[in-house]
Amino acid sequence: MVSRLQALSDWLHTHEGRKIFRYTMVSVISTAVSLFVIALVYGVLHLWGEVESTIFGNAVATFPSYWLNRKWAWGKHGRSHFMKEVVPFWVMAALGIAFSIVGAALARHYAIKYNLDHFETTLLVLAANVFSFAIFWVAKMLVFNRLFRTELDEFDERLTQEEREVSEDVKPH
Repeated sequence: MVSRLQALSDWLHTHEGRKIFRYTMVSVISTAVSLFVIALVYGVLHLWGEVESTIFGNAVATFPSYWLNRKWAWGKHGRSHFMKEVVPFWVMAALGIAFSIVGAALARHYAIKYNLDHFETTLLVLAANVFSFAIFWVAKMLVFNRLFRTELDEFDERLTQEEREVSEDVKPH
């Protein structure tokens, strides 16, 4: 157990480990933002239905998610490239939101079917939202890893390739 914790700690101190940890923290932050907004506009203020509130909450959370992923998780600075970064990011966000719409609609269906009160329905909608975005977490990480590539990532890749080539040259023929 201690050796596994030490290995995890060592990995978290690598470039890749820090990036994945930060990506995870951005996911936690953006999930908290979306849940707060959905709970506010649907649960407290009763502004819209389940689906509309879910769309709105997740759209609001996408703005800090983009900024934090780009700058903090992937260490990318300067102007965003619209076609290489912004558009693919929003396409992935839209896919996640579309899936969360399905979750919200199912939550609404179950709330009606089981005659849940508004508080219970709100909890069900929030749980459906978390579940919906959990499914996209790994896929988004892979896409973002490509979108927000940095020189350090490219250096790591070249270094790994060089290490493989060196190890192949050292092997007896």
